[in-house]
Amino acid sequence: MKYTLVSVPALGQSQNTLLNIKSKLAPFAETHPFNIPEFKIGTLDALVLLSDDLTKHDNAFEQAVNKLADILGNLVKGQPDALVQDFLLVNDKTVDQYVNTFQWNSMKYRTDKSLQETTSMLTQEMTSMDNLIKNKMNAYTQNKNALQALQRKQTGNLSVKNLNGIVKKEHCVLNSEYLTTLFVAVPKTQYKQWNNTYETLVSMVVPRSSVKISEDSEYGLFSITLFQRVVDEFTHKAREEKFIVRDFQFDEDALRQQERELLETEETEREQQTELIRLSRTNFSEMFSSWVHLKALRVFVESVLRYGLPPDFTCVTIAAEPKFEAKVDQTLVEQYGHLGGVHGMNKQQRQENNEELLDHELQSVNSTGYRPYVQFELEFDLERR
Repeated sequence: MKYTLVSVPALGQSQNTLLNIKSKLAPFAETHPFNIPEFKIGTLDALVLLSDDLTKHDNAFEQAVNKLADILGNLVKGQPDALVQDFLLVNDKTVDQYVNTFQWNSMKYRTDKSLQETTSMLTQEMTSMDNLIKNKMNAYTQNKNALQALQRKQTGNLSVKNLNGIVKKEHCVLNSEYLTTLFVAVPKTQYKQWNNTYETLVSMVVPRSSVKISEDSEYGLFSITLFQRVVDEFTHKAREEKFIVRDFQFDEDALRQQERELLETEETEREQQTELIRLSRTNFSEMFSSWVHLKALRVFVESVLRYGLPPDFTCVTIAAEPKFEAKVDQTLVEQYGHLGGVHGMNKQQRQENNEELLDHELQSVNSTGYRPYVQFELEFDLERR
């Protein structure tokens, strides 16, 4: 969704100006009034400084809103029948409806406050909401990573998965002062090599102690008995032969503890996801609304700087399909080009001059983003979500 905010001088005829724009653009785009109240203006120098600040804030707001929409989209992606658009509402309206029917919230942002105060209030609110979502998202991500690590231990091959529940008490030498049991993941293609070499990798391995406990598509899990004093040496020699000695100590309570930890982590992840979705929906509404209010401030400030005092301008939102954007731009330049330089020349004047030179100049000016009237873009990429 891309909206172009355009402000032009009204010359005391705001309604006629609006109707004129709508009629000119009707074949190419939807046009709606973008109502901006009058604010306390202050000095020209203050407006110039505020204009620079608003540009920076606008970029930051855009990034925050789109990042939150991405977060929300990822959170609901796996849910059945969940459409991201249903979650991205602003004051219970779709983004399109909210922009096209925008009204300044004078109860929350009083117009008798200075422009600088209103800007500060908007940025503080946006920063607070953005930080809240960041903190919640970080906590959720940490727990989700912990859950994925636990799940990998449950589902990986025998070289990595948790051995609780696979290794039984009868597979182990327990409570021995000298002997211990190791568990080794051996690639299936190396069974013969394992059986031929495990007794001689180091001294003090109990002969014929290797027992295959389990097997998957890649590895077999073997137990062997050896003296505790040679465990480190055996582990090193086994690694050289591509045998993987698992770090595992039998514990009768470990399996129950593992299952309990997995269940608790899954429950925490579900609770955090639900809370994060709720917060994201609420904060998206507030953050998008704040962004549009900031856009309104930008339009007002730039219109005063461009057209002078007292404020007398008409602002509209224009939504056009990409294939008609160039036509919309051309129509506006032809209609309001008299506000700046060569754009104001009509066809006859252009023919009387060097048309090729003028076209080149127009193209050059357009490439810089300059327009003879106030224009800003409000772009929210809903489609990719």
